[in-house]
Amino acid sequence: MQKSKKAFTMIELIFVIVVLGILAAVALPKLADTKNQADIASGRADIATIRSAIVNERQTQLVKGINTWIPKLSDNSTTLFRGDGDRTLLMYGIKAGSSTDGWTSDNTFLVYEYGVNGTKTQFTYEPDNGTFTCSTTAGNAEQNALCKNLIN
Repeated sequence: MQKSKKAFTMIELIFVIVVLGILAAVALPKLADTKNQADIASGRADIATIRSAIVNERQTQLVKGINTWIPKLSDNSTTLFRGDGDRTLLMYGIKAGSSTDGWTSDNTFLVYEYGVNGTKTQFTYEPDNGTFTCSTTAGNAEQNALCKNLIN
């Protein structure tokens, strides 16, 4: 009686490798999109938190008899949205991101940018009325789409 070999043939191994390659080609773009969607969700949560903190700080000042909005949202470029040094916005702030992703600010701390996968959209804080928003028409198509995704 002849013993049967328990091994894969070269054709079977090539077939498995091809199938795994096809699965990887389908899965990798989905994973990249999932990361972008997670970054957008994180940005939405940050924006909601920042806007809520602006209103909360304003109400705190009204109780004290001060009828002004917080003059600027940050006082340094490494931890953003903590307040202006005199008035507190977020206790721990939000750590500044890189030049392509996350939150960054200019030196006025009235203009902020939020980036996802290299596309950035600009947010402006108006200390006259407490608004913190981006323009859905001021940038290129990618920037405008990112703004819409973040505020809708």
